[in-house]
Amino acid sequence: MGQAYRLEHQIQLLDAIKSNNSIALKGLYIANYPKVEALVLKNSGTVAHAKDIYQEAFITVWQHVKNDKFVPQNDTALQGYLYRIAKNKWIDVLRSKAFKNSKLLNIEALKVIKNDDIENDDFEDKKLKITMDAFKNLGEPCKSLLRQFYFDKKSMQDIANELKLDPASTRNKKYRCVKKLRELALKINI
Repeated sequence: MGQAYRLEHQIQLLDAIKSNNSIALKGLYIANYPKVEALVLKNSGTVAHAKDIYQEAFITVWQHVKNDKFVPQNDTALQGYLYRIAKNKWIDVLRSKAFKNSKLLNIEALKVIKNDDIENDDFEDKKLKITMDAFKNLGEPCKSLLRQFYFDKKSMQDIANELKLDPASTRNKKYRCVKKLRELALKINI
């Protein structure tokens, strides 16, 4: 009696789906999504993949029920059928060349990005060390001028006033100091 009742319930559910009963469709949709999401997440997928696969599977089941291509054999047949279709669709995605390529591309891209970051950081650290070593060997007048301009962020007019020079001469002096610093850095780098 119980088995017959549950099978009767499946047939009622199919009738509700055929008549597009929104409450039955929503209930079926919500109740079965977590199993499909767990399947996809356990097998290299994302939540977005799970939602897409489930949507496709649900539509397929809806179409099969509407076209009488599905006949329930037990009390959980429809839920099992939905899960099997979602599982097969996910297996198709996993086997697809596009999915395999996107996985490889993502892993390789991450490796390249990480290596580039490490190389760039090492290169920048080396450049900074060479520049600081060259700065130590610069004469005091140039050190003072460059320190005021680059570290203290003083204007050329303020620096010119302190050095008792006109702004054009101060700019020329700064240019010569930067050139000398560059030459010292190149000597250290060789």
